[in-house]
Amino acid sequence: MVQYSFKKMTVVQSGKDLVDIVLSRTQRQTPTVVHKGYAISRLRQFYMRKVKFTQTTLHDKLSTIIDDFPRLDDIHPFYSDLLHVLYNKDHYKLALAQVNTARSLIGRVAKDYVRLLKFGDSLYRCKSLKVAALGRMCTIVKRISPSLAYLEQVRQHMARLPSIDPNTRTILICGFPNVGKSSFINKITRADVDVQPYAFTTKSLFVGHTDYKYLRYQVIDTPGILDRPFEDRNIIEMCSITALAHLRAAILFFLDVSGSCGYTVKQQASLFHSIKSLFANKALIIVCNKIDLQPLESLPEEDRLLVMEMKEEAAKTAATAGGGGEEDKVLLTMSTLTDIGVVDVKNTACERLLNQRVEVKMKSKKMNECLNRFHVAIPKPRDNKERPPCIPQGILEARAGEAAAAAAAAAAATGDGEEAAKVKSEGRKLEKDLENENGGAGVYSANLKKHYILADDEWKEDIMPEILDGHNVYDFVDSDILARLEELEREEGLRLQAEEGDEDEEMEGAELTEEEQKVLAEIRKKKSLLIREHRMKKSTAESKSIVPRKFNKDRKFTAGRMGRELSKLGMDPSAAVNRARSRSVTRRGRKRERSGAPGGDGGADAVDVYVDQPNKKLRLRDRSRSRSRPPFGEIVPGEGFKDSAQKQKALALAKNSAKKRNKAARRGEADRVIPNLKPKHLFSGKRSIGKTDRR
Repeated sequence: MVQYSFKKMTVVQSGKDLVDIVLSRTQRQTPTVVHKGYAISRLRQFYMRKVKFTQTTLHDKLSTIIDDFPRLDDIHPFYSDLLHVLYNKDHYKLALAQVNTARSLIGRVAKDYVRLLKFGDSLYRCKSLKVAALGRMCTIVKRISPSLAYLEQVRQHMARLPSIDPNTRTILICGFPNVGKSSFINKITRADVDVQPYAFTTKSLFVGHTDYKYLRYQVIDTPGILDRPFEDRNIIEMCSITALAHLRAAILFFLDVSGSCGYTVKQQASLFHSIKSLFANKALIIVCNKIDLQPLESLPEEDRLLVMEMKEEAAKTAATAGGGGEEDKVLLTMSTLTDIGVVDVKNTACERLLNQRVEVKMKSKKMNECLNRFHVAIPKPRDNKERPPCIPQGILEARAGEAAAAAAAAAAATGDGEEAAKVKSEGRKLEKDLENENGGAGVYSANLKKHYILADDEWKEDIMPEILDGHNVYDFVDSDILARLEELEREEGLRLQAEEGDEDEEMEGAELTEEEQKVLAEIRKKKSLLIREHRMKKSTAESKSIVPRKFNKDRKFTAGRMGRELSKLGMDPSAAVNRARSRSVTRRGRKRERSGAPGGDGGADAVDVYVDQPNKKLRLRDRSRSRSRPPFGEIVPGEGFKDSAQKQKALALAKNSAKKRNKAARRGEADRVIPNLKPKHLFSGKRSIGKTDRR
């Protein structure tokens, strides 16, 4: 569906502002420096560029104005006539035509002066031609200043028009001024139309939206119409006439039966008969409003006959238009003050309009193609057993409430105020009623806890703290708290059983001798001290850096201490001390021990001691070399060399072959990368004075 929105139209600049904008842009976006020493071809090109740029900018500006404004022949007839009523179609077209003519004239001026500039023979002649060309263009723009000002006024007014879709489901409200049209649209939609106790409060079309059967309906409130000749109606009334003539909608003709609007029923009936030709092929409903002041049954006989005549005319129109317009649904009563019958009027209008649109679609040619694809299955009874519908209790209560509301409406329509008050008091109180009883909006605060579904209704008003003792309460709310508690209790029981087992094992120490018990007590004491020291270190571990043991200032972990501790326990510490010292940093001049060869003398426990070597180089190499790496040039079984001379020669050849590859910065023999010797960013483009090394 096409929706017309005029809020995105570009602002139309005045003639003076448009000239300033174009000349400023020409000055900023074209070259500005020229010398008389330039070649004449360069001078011609300089000024031709300025003329062409000015013409192009003006052409774009004026084309935007022409394209943004709608063409009256291409849009929906409703909008075409509405624009004609509001702005006069002739003036509108004339203004756009003048802008279009100015655009073509500017193009012609630019073309002529560009042709003259091609034959300019000096700087002064070319500059004079450029000044003349820009001056003529600006003069043309200034001449259409009144048209531009008129189009800006039209644009501002069109931007305030409501966005009406002429093809969607629409409900149109019409009637005399001050009969309750705006109050009705405020009731059934979210529109906020001004309502005042005088005529012609609504001076333009207002749009609201409502829902019925999951479909969106467009409700249009029109200004009041007076009963007078067509030629005498003003622009406000013609807006309503235009909407009635062109929109395919359900018409709600409002009738004030109380006469409080300032017009009698006879005058309103006369207006109905004068504009009934606009109701053709539309779903028409006559709505008698303000029945709280004057019920329909208590009308005078003359006025009642006029209403019945209008009802008969509406029934004929409904029969012609289709949509299932029953005779009792053509005339409806309501009161926007007491909300009696408002929903019924809305539902009836939506249902009539929906049925009419469905009938129109059923009669179209496309429907035959669609019906061939449908198959309607009708179920047949399989036995004679009765299966009544199961209606929930809530539905029955709701139906009883609707019946009570209908009884209240009937009592109010008949004027029985006591009966209406009694029925209304029996119904359920709404939040709005409670708000009105307790001080109104801004004073009354709705209780959201009363609808909580809890095991006990007394819990609804309990205050649940959000922050308790500096903690968020919801962080500790867990649905599995009982299961977790049972798991913790089970773990606690297992731990207690383990501790009891440890105590039993400790009790077995009573069978030891007195000396063994002393040793056990010392061991336990030492264990407790170690545990305590470990806990102290652990408590401050985050604030201390990890220090290697050899850099420990206390020097607690030494070979001497280890020997003393092992001696206390009755063990020989010599082997452990020697092994620890052999792993320490080798000091110069100290003899180094090596384990004996597997087949040497003395067995596995025998060791060979290398005394000081006569050669310093051999001594250093012997001290620093790892046992797994053979000396340089020594043959290792499996390498494939005959002797050490052959191995040294092979290593020298390999070293010489890698020199060329290393000079070329190759990673290996398989590196075939060809580097870019002349990068483009360093050897392309213009180079200014003094920049010959790089761009």
